Amino acid sequence: MVYLKIKRLIDIILSSLGLIILSPVFLVLILAIKVDSPGPVLFKQKRVGIHKSHFNILKFRTMRIDTPKDTPTHLLDNPDQWITKVGKFLRRTSLDELPQIINIFKGEMSIIGPRPALWNQYDLIEERDKYGANDVPVGLTGWAQINGRDELEIDVKAKLDGEYAEKIGFMMDVRCFFGTVISVLRTDGVVEGGTGTKKADKESVRQ
Repeated sequence: MVYLKIKRLIDIILSSLGLIILSPVFLVLILAIKVDSPGPVLFKQKRVGIHKSHFNILKFRTMRIDTPKDTPTHLLDNPDQWITKVGKFLRRTSLDELPQIINIFKGEMSIIGPRPALWNQYDLIEERDKYGANDVPVGLTGWAQINGRDELEIDVKAKLDGEYAEKIGFMMDVRCFFGTVISVLRTDGVVEGGTGTKKADKESVRQ
């Protein structure tokens, strides 16, 4: 698909600019994380990429180092107890996702695409298979993220990811990009310790 080559070129250019322009922000956040709690600055986690390949996603660490590994936040018992003070701010503003610019530059992710599932989220991976959503580049943000994010149930999320895979193109990516900017400013759909709290109405799925 020709657009995928264009998409990769856009990713390289924007991720390179992002790393340069946002370097002061990276520095401030690194210092804040180190002062707030002991442990590494970056958090690595095995995720599922295009064609169900595995890679290590990068995030700023938002949780204590004794948090149970490979467990989605919504499956933790009282997840708030594991999140650091700086971590709460990073999650609310989505700034914890910034290191994924490195994943994008390396070609493991794209700016826009289905959010990469945890390697052990077999139900989500299986649902995405039904809609071809595992065969497009995973992204920093995507169609499902601007239509519900953490609040969506797995079957709805997979359908939205499949809708993105079906309609993938420049205008679809532009809609997802600007939709994300609006969602981040509103902190829409961020539910710590919860997922699947709404089914998403039919109109949302059709958008």
